Amino acid sequence: MADIVTITPNPSVDVSFSVERLVDTVKLRCGPPRKDAGGGGINVARVLHRLGCDCLAVYLAGGVAGVRLGELLDAERVPKACIEVEGETRENVTVLDESTHREFRFVLPGPTVADDAWRRALDYLEAIDPLPRYVAASGSLAPGMPSDFYARVARWAHAHGVRMALDASGDALSAALEAGVFLVKPSLDELSGLVGAPLETPSQWREAADALVRRGKAWGVALTLGARGALFATKDEIVSLPALPVEVVSAVGAGDSFLAALMWALDHDASSKEALRYAIAAGGAAVMRPGTALCDPADVAHLYRDSCALAPVDDLHR
Repeated sequence: MADIVTITPNPSVDVSFSVERLVDTVKLRCGPPRKDAGGGGINVARVLHRLGCDCLAVYLAGGVAGVRLGELLDAERVPKACIEVEGETRENVTVLDESTHREFRFVLPGPTVADDAWRRALDYLEAIDPLPRYVAASGSLAPGMPSDFYARVARWAHAHGVRMALDASGDALSAALEAGVFLVKPSLDELSGLVGAPLETPSQWREAADALVRRGKAWGVALTLGARGALFATKDEIVSLPALPVEVVSAVGAGDSFLAALMWALDHDASSKEALRYAIAAGGAAVMRPGTALCDPADVAHLYRDSCALAPVDDLHR
């Protein structure tokens, strides 16, 4: 069985293309589209697979788009398990305006998931044997799912000694942290929402991330800061690193690549600082590629070497 299982409640087929200039009312001639399997946990699994990890992508999908999603995963040889749902899996669209190099992302809600479907997803986890070392729960919940779905996954992980990584937002994030997770990857906006206050300075970022660790919500908090880099707080230390100077083609999937590389490095007994370097390298490698192409392992290796030349912004041992 897989070392790392990912779960994606609301996956998508990600469609991306470019236009010369985005304007209203007129017909716009588009460049060739690309289609990728999408959704947080699926993207994490795609990157883990590229890094040589034995992983399994568990996801809820249905309809013609759900079939296409499975075909796209098969094309990348990503091991998968589909929990079938009624309704049509969503398609998300990313459009690049070539005149401004601005990217526009259109995210649909996804099908309404009935109780029996999301319960079958939890039953699937219960039946896994042997158990994985990690489970990664990532992405939005589909309509109809309870806000404590990820919290239920967290309780399953605790009961079975599985380390859970979480990338979520809103009530789903708050509920799962109440149950406690091994690793959480919030954005600055998500962390601000958790503490109920704006976080405007690096010291406030560190204090907020550290508070989650000290309160037992997570062993580690990986705070992504976009062009300002990232911060990783654990029970032993807080490390911050700057972003790498790369040409940004598309920001889609950068956070998923970041999380996958962080988990991969920790699973290989990397230190917090080394794991953060790999994560920043993977996030940087992802933004260099179009649409949801995600990171290339060769680019990750190259950027990791570059990151080793960067001094930490701060390195606070407890």
